[in-house]
Amino acid sequence: MSQFDHKRLFLPGPVEVRREILEAQTAPMIGHRGGDFAGLFARLQGKLKRAFFTDSRVVVSGSSGSGLWEGAIRCGVRDGRKVLHLTGGAFSERWADVSRANGLQVDTLQVDWGRAHKPEMVAEALGKARYDAVCAVHNETSTGVTNPIQAIGEVVNQHDDTLFFVDTVSGFLGTELRVDDWGIDIALTSSQKAFALPPGIAFAAVSDRLLERAKTIRQRGYYFDLLTLEKSLLKNNTPSTPPIALMVAADVQMDAILEEGIEARWARHRAMRDATHKWALARGFGLYAQAGYRSDTVTTIENTLGIDVDAMADYMLNEAGFVMDKGYGAIKGKTIRLPHMGDVTMDMLNEVLCGLDAFMA
Repeated sequence: MSQFDHKRLFLPGPVEVRREILEAQTAPMIGHRGGDFAGLFARLQGKLKRAFFTDSRVVVSGSSGSGLWEGAIRCGVRDGRKVLHLTGGAFSERWADVSRANGLQVDTLQVDWGRAHKPEMVAEALGKARYDAVCAVHNETSTGVTNPIQAIGEVVNQHDDTLFFVDTVSGFLGTELRVDDWGIDIALTSSQKAFALPPGIAFAAVSDRLLERAKTIRQRGYYFDLLTLEKSLLKNNTPSTPPIALMVAADVQMDAILEEGIEARWARHRAMRDATHKWALARGFGLYAQAGYRSDTVTTIENTLGIDVDAMADYMLNEAGFVMDKGYGAIKGKTIRLPHMGDVTMDMLNEVLCGLDAFMA
C-alpha cells in the first residue's frame, strides 16, 4: 500500500483512473466556441467512431448515461406508440422507469435477475405487438449478465419500423460491441466504467434512422434532443457548455486504447474474467450470472460461503487499500461484484484476490 497515495477503487464504476488521465484534466482551459475546441471535438469524434465501430456520429453529452436513456426514448418513440424494455436487473428496470416517467406506453420482457434475454424471447414479443423501439442493456452491471445483443439485433431488424436501443454503459470498451454490424440505432455509454475516465461525460453512437424518427416527434425535450445535438455536432461543437476537461481526458485515453487495440482490450477483459471465475469456483463460491452469458467486465459472485460483506469491505479498505463492492440492489450482500474493467491489469486483479484470500483465511 505504501507505493500508493490513495485508496484504490475496485468498484464497477466509478473505476480507478490512471494518473496520466487525471492529469490530462489540468490542461489550460479553452473556450468552447473557438477553434481549439472544434479541433478537440473533431479528434475525439473520429476516435470514438472507431471505438463504437460505426460510420455514423457519436454524440457527446455532459451527463451520465442515464440522461441519454431519456434522449433515446424521447427522440425515438412516437406519441401513442409503445416501447419494449428487456428487463432483468437494476439498470434495465430503471431505464423502463425512465420511459414511464416520460409518459410512454411501456411493455417489459422480464427475466429473473442473473438470466439473459434470448433472441427467441424477443421474436415472440415482437410477434404479439408493434413497438417503436426495443430497449436492451448490453451488460447488466448489477447481475454480471451480458445479453446477446448481436442476435437480438438480428431479430429486431426484421421489423422495419422498430428501432433498437442499447445501453452499453459497462460493456463499451470492455467487451465486443459493433454498432453498425449489429443494427443498433443508439448505443449509449458512460465514462466511468470500462472507458476508465472520471464520471460526468456520456457518449452515444446514433444512427441516421433514429435521427429521421426524431424529425417526426414534436416534443423531444430540450437538453437531450438528438437533432439539436446533431446540429452542433456538424460544427464540431455542442449546443450547451461541454465538460471540456473530461473531453481532453477522453482524447488522451482514446489514444491509449487505440494503441492497445480495441480487440486486444476486449481480450484482456476476457482473460481477467476467466481468472476471476477460476478463483471464485476454487474457493466454493457460485457465479450468479447464467452460464454462457457471463460478463467480461464484472463478475457477480454468489455469496454461497456467507461471508460478512461489510467486514470484507472494511478489511479490504484498511488492510489491502481497495474500495470494494458489496453487491447491488435486491442482491446486495447476497452477492459480491468483482469488476475487472477499464485499466485494471492482471496484477491488480491478483492483488485484490490475494487480499480476499487473506480476509477469508
